[in-house]
Amino acid sequence: MTTNFKLSTIAIVVALSCQASSSFAAEKTEKKNKNAKIETIVVTGTFSGKTVAKEEASFAISSFSEDDIKKLAPKSTADLFKAIPGVWSESSGGVSGANVFVRGFPGGGDAPFLTVQLQGAPIFPPPTLSFLENSTLFRLDETIEFMEALRGGPNPVVSNGQPGLTTNFLLKEGSEEQEGLIKYSTSDYGLQRVDGVISGSLADDLFFMVGGYVKSSPGIRDAGFNAEEGHQFTVNMTKKLDNGKINLYTRQTDDHGVWYLPSPLNVNTVDNQYTQIGTNNRQATIQYGPEGNKTTETIDFGKGRGWNGSVSGGSINLTLDNGWDLVDRFIYTKGDADTYGLVPNGDATELSSVADSGDTAFGVVTGKEYDGSTIVQQIGRWVVKKEIAAFTNDLALTKTFDKGTFTAGYYHSTFEAKDWWALGNQAYHVVESGGEMLTGIDCNDNQDSCGWNYDINSIGDGSTDALYFAASYELTDALTLDAGVRNENHQIEYTVDEGLDGAITKSVSYDETELAWTVGANLMFTKKQGVFARISEGSKMPFFDDFRDNFDAYQGGEDLIKAVSQFELGYKLSTDNYELYATAFFNEVKGDTFVAQPGDPAEILTNEAYGVEVDFNYYTDNGFSVNLNSTVQETEITESPNNQGNEAQRQPSWQIRMTPSYDIELSNGMEATLYGTLSAVGDRFANNENTVILEGYEKIDLGMILNISDEVQLQVSVSNLTDENAITEGDPRDSLSSNGRYILPRTFDLSVSYQF
Repeated sequence: MTTNFKLSTIAIVVALSCQASSSFAAEKTEKKNKNAKIETIVVTGTFSGKTVAKEEASFAISSFSEDDIKKLAPKSTADLFKAIPGVWSESSGGVSGANVFVRGFPGGGDAPFLTVQLQGAPIFPPPTLSFLENSTLFRLDETIEFMEALRGGPNPVVSNGQPGLTTNFLLKEGSEEQEGLIKYSTSDYGLQRVDGVISGSLADDLFFMVGGYVKSSPGIRDAGFNAEEGHQFTVNMTKKLDNGKINLYTRQTDDHGVWYLPSPLNVNTVDNQYTQIGTNNRQATIQYGPEGNKTTETIDFGKGRGWNGSVSGGSINLTLDNGWDLVDRFIYTKGDADTYGLVPNGDATELSSVADSGDTAFGVVTGKEYDGSTIVQQIGRWVVKKEIAAFTNDLALTKTFDKGTFTAGYYHSTFEAKDWWALGNQAYHVVESGGEMLTGIDCNDNQDSCGWNYDINSIGDGSTDALYFAASYELTDALTLDAGVRNENHQIEYTVDEGLDGAITKSVSYDETELAWTVGANLMFTKKQGVFARISEGSKMPFFDDFRDNFDAYQGGEDLIKAVSQFELGYKLSTDNYELYATAFFNEVKGDTFVAQPGDPAEILTNEAYGVEVDFNYYTDNGFSVNLNSTVQETEITESPNNQGNEAQRQPSWQIRMTPSYDIELSNGMEATLYGTLSAVGDRFANNENTVILEGYEKIDLGMILNISDEVQLQVSVSNLTDENAITEGDPRDSLSSNGRYILPRTFDLSVSYQF
């Protein structure tokens, strides 16, 4: 087993080439001895195409091995992102629907500056659409070998041109030796999950890996029924050639869970176990369509949020004659990412203030009579059906010289989204987990009198074509310079029927070209110590929702491109017992937009941020290690109609995570690893107006891995040991309401695995 827990074990350098964002060879980690630190090497992906040490990279990157992920015990993909320096991840919404922020980049939710890759290719080129961010489309399981996370750096030039954070997941590959694992997991919230993976050789130089899982549970917040259900199946095939390899894979997923939403914080019976949905309200009737001709439909809101689709692709990696290398990566994603949620609308109140009689009302399911002191809240029954598809191909050709490299690449992607929404459908419900709807309230009994609705049917098609060029040159043995440029053409065709009456209210035909570039330098004082500096100019191109939410600005001539400037200065030091990676950053994002709720007017702003992120690891020969990663940053809205001078919403000015681990050899021959994580987070503002403060908090996680034998392993973990009632966000649709979303409550998890 891996005996040292280290949040950044494998350094994967993603440089300015297609390989830089996606070429990860079979080189993995190499251990000096049982208790020494894991050597940090860089796999294929630099300009030269040669492996280098992490401390020689000219940008900030972290990596997480299979064992790192196991000890972090994330409840979702976005939960894992909390361990990345410079990243603030709100994973309290459940298995899907996270909010991920990076290095002070502005945003009101979702993850506009996050790209998730599989095998080096983006699983869906638009980072965020309404009710869909990249982490929703990806599930962790035993088929994952490791994950890397690149912040800033060459990101604006490579892959889909994401200027913020790119996370890349690498699948396990087979080898000559056949091996496998089967694991059973359970928890105090009723989880039943079985994982399995097997790999080996089918023929000479032809390897396979097959794995997946099936799971079911009522959810971390008990919904009273199996609210989280899913399965996944992955196949990965690799053919090694004399001069390279060919890889093909497919990943079939059907996994969903309840969408956890902000709770009424001003009700003393509500805590971090509260969830709006339950047996008495999971089936509800909605109305949609034009006035006077509305359609009524009964919906099962127990389906929550999730992903039912496939991600398939592959790569060709060849070493050619005379110093030439060719890499081609392709990926195709298709499926449904639907959302069914019970969304709070405004503050909780006493029933007497809304009941027709001024006194009582009755439950529509139980028939129970509720008196006027009962606390109720208006809940919207929101339905979003989203069908997506995307194809991406990234081709790069690299020439290696004595002292440098030159890369030329062509990136092409097409993507589409078909959306059908019925938002609104508000009705008063009893404030208790799974609280039922009431009758005897005009809003509930007469939908036409009950507030806001927003119904749409939209179709969007887009494409991105980019040429990119990159070069690196060793000016001296200690100093290396690199530069890259990307010329990207972005096209969108988009139509929206607002009201579901068959009339197109918004139509877009968009064609813009943008240039991105980066320049970096890396200076090594010694073989294991150095500094780097980098300047980048990039952009986030607009996607479908940007046009719908900012249609008037688009018609007025705005190109809706978010321009991103970044400056980075890094220090790195690696010794036998510790390593330190520290990066100072400054960025400016112009043209960012914030829309509180679909249909609301947009705030267009410019945001600046600066700070320092630190990743420190310490090791001893007696089995003890500790990781410390932290981020300190300041943000400022420098241009805004109303909020100039304020801080960016929902991002802490500081956060720190300390993760110690200790290996023990027991007298009976068994081995145990004790580990834990202390997380501390500073205050944040819930809105750009900076009128609502979200208080900071501390959270403790503990765990133990017991190797009973070479084949059998037992793991016990507890998340949120002290059952902290902290808040990750206020109510993004109404920042002045008394609603907020709690972090997930204390949970205990147990797994037993057999490896063969």
